[in-house]
Amino acid sequence: MASETDADNGASSAKMEAAVTAGNLAAAAVLAQIVVSTLATFGLVHAEEMATFVLEMNDGVLTPERIEIPANTQVKIILRNTGSTPAEFESLRLRKEKKVLGPGVESFIVIRRASPEEYPFFDEFHLETGQGVVVAR
Repeated sequence: MASETDADNGASSAKMEAAVTAGNLAAAAVLAQIVVSTLATFGLVHAEEMATFVLEMNDGVLTPERIEIPANTQVKIILRNTGSTPAEFESLRLRKEKKVLGPGVESFIVIRRASPEEYPFFDEFHLETGQGVVVAR
């Protein structure tokens, strides 16, 4: 009889080990989902490439003057000062400002999930001519 009990205990032990292993795998999968979700929330993991746009700033002439971006999506705008004088991107509604860009300097801003609407921007060194708008659709 002892051998039957030992066999039953061995089978039960194997079943327990399988259950524990399956439980560990399930727990690991849940943990992995939590980690990826957390990283994505803070912008550390990107499922897709970020949409990128270029704004050329040339002595008060902005090209293009109108930048259409997808709404509720993170986008990057590369700022290039191709002029011979300083330039400074600023948008009060977007709450974005890029400090002085000297001639030939390039920088960028990231817009995180803009609601559908228009966001005026300007070149602070060329207020009369350096006006534009970002349109989130």
